[in-house]
Amino acid sequence: MDFASFFANYGLIILLIGLLVFMFYSSRRRMQKQKLEQEEKARQTVPGSEVLLQGGLYGTIVEYDGEDLDKPAQVEIAPGVVIKVHSQAVLRIVSPAEGFVTEDEFIEAEESEAEYVAGVADGDITSISDDHRARQAEAERDDKDRPQA
Repeated sequence: MDFASFFANYGLIILLIGLLVFMFYSSRRRMQKQKLEQEEKARQTVPGSEVLLQGGLYGTIVEYDGEDLDKPAQVEIAPGVVIKVHSQAVLRIVSPAEGFVTEDEFIEAEESEAEYVAGVADGDITSISDDHRARQAEAERDDKDRPQA
């Protein structure tokens, strides 16, 4: 009995067994990954965190019990408006990089704007105008490099 006849007789069975092992392994890996993601979300879901609900609403967690998922979560969607939702309706935690500006970033932006305005008022426009000219020249170069329709 040579290799070709063995593969002809048992090749399909070996292939099916290999496929079953692969499917079992990949589904187990996916389940472990989902479990880790759920644990991470439950750990990050604390009062005060910004969340996106499955209905598309953004809000702030007021009360959430990560261990008892049958207990509803309370989410504030507007000042003074708190709703109860199923705890698994929290789709994800919204990070500040996705459009929400933290208070520190807001204060920093206000300070830099105040410095700009103070520089213009003091007549220190040379550095501002030089910077503006450099940006304008770069934009013109980009326009020249762009193919025309």
